[in-house]
Amino acid sequence: MGTYRVLITDNVDSFVIDELRKAGLDVDYKPGISRDELLRVISNYNILVVRSRTKVTKEVIDQAVSLKLIARIGVGLDNIDINYAKNKNIEVINTPEGPTESVAELTIGLMICAARYITLFDKLVKSGEWPKGKYVGFELMGKTLGVIGFGRIGTRVSEIARSLGMHVLAYDIIDITEKARRIGVEPMKDMYELLSKSDIVSLHVPLTKETYHMISYREFEVMKKGVIIVNTSRGEVIDTKALLDALKSGKVAAAALDVLEHEPPKEPWEIELVNHSRVIITPHVGSETIEARRRNAELLVTKILNHLGLSK
Repeated sequence: MGTYRVLITDNVDSFVIDELRKAGLDVDYKPGISRDELLRVISNYNILVVRSRTKVTKEVIDQAVSLKLIARIGVGLDNIDINYAKNKNIEVINTPEGPTESVAELTIGLMICAARYITLFDKLVKSGEWPKGKYVGFELMGKTLGVIGFGRIGTRVSEIARSLGMHVLAYDIIDITEKARRIGVEPMKDMYELLSKSDIVSLHVPLTKETYHMISYREFEVMKKGVIIVNTSRGEVIDTKALLDALKSGKVAAAALDVLEHEPPKEPWEIELVNHSRVIITPHVGSETIEARRRNAELLVTKILNHLGLSK
C-alpha cells in the first residue's frame, strides 16, 4: 500500500510523532479528539494510537474500514474491544514493559502516604492547623504486604517492599511459586488466606470479566481490621460501594487509589469516597513520569515499525 496514515488521539511523547514521521508515515496528532469526531474521521486511517482515554469500541471499529493496527501506549487493553478488532483483522499491540518502574514506585509512595498520614497532614497544616501528635502512623518495616497479581508491576512492588523490610505474600491465577520464592516472596494459593494475613493489600491485575469487583463485601470481611488498600491497576476491580462501607466501619483504615470506577468520579458514592479523610487519590498517573513516557514511546515506535516491516 502507499503511505500509512496514523491517527494519535491521546497525549504522547513527541518522540512517537517525530520517529513515525521520519519513517515516512503520515501522522495526525489530535489529543483529546471527541468521540463524534473520531467516528467521522477514523475511516481515513490505517493505524490508531491511543492511551487509556480513547475507547475503541465496536462502533469505532465498524467505522474504521481502513484500519490495520491499534497501538495502545501502556499496559491495559480494557479500553479496546480486542476480540472484535481481531475479528476484523485489526492487530492490537501495547507496551506493558514501559511503565513498570513508575507504577511500582507510585504504589510504594501511596503505601507510605497512607501509613504516615502524609496527605492529611499536608492538608491540615495548609489550612492553619498544627496537628502534631493528633495522628500516629506506622512503619512499613515488619508489616505484611499482600500483592494480588504477580506480573511485572506486582513483582517490582514486591522487590521494593522486601527492601523496606516487609514480609510479602503474593497471589496470582497462574503458578508463581518459583518466581516468588526467588525474590523472597511467599506464594499463596488462596487469595482469601492472603487477604486475612495482610496489613496492606496492593492490587496489580488487569480488568477482565473475572477481575471486575474481585474485591467486594465478602473480601473485605476476611481482611484484618485496619487494613490499608492500595490500587494502581484498574478502578473497577474494587467494588467502590463496598470499599466506602469498609472505610466507614473501620475495617479499612485507609485506601490509596490511583484509579476509580469512573474517571473522573461521577456517581454519588464515588464523590463521597474521594472526599473521605482516609482516602488518598491520584488521577490515574501511575505511568506519568518522564522516564516511563520515553520508554513507552520508544517501545511503541519499535513495535509499530516492526509490524509494518519498516524497522531499522
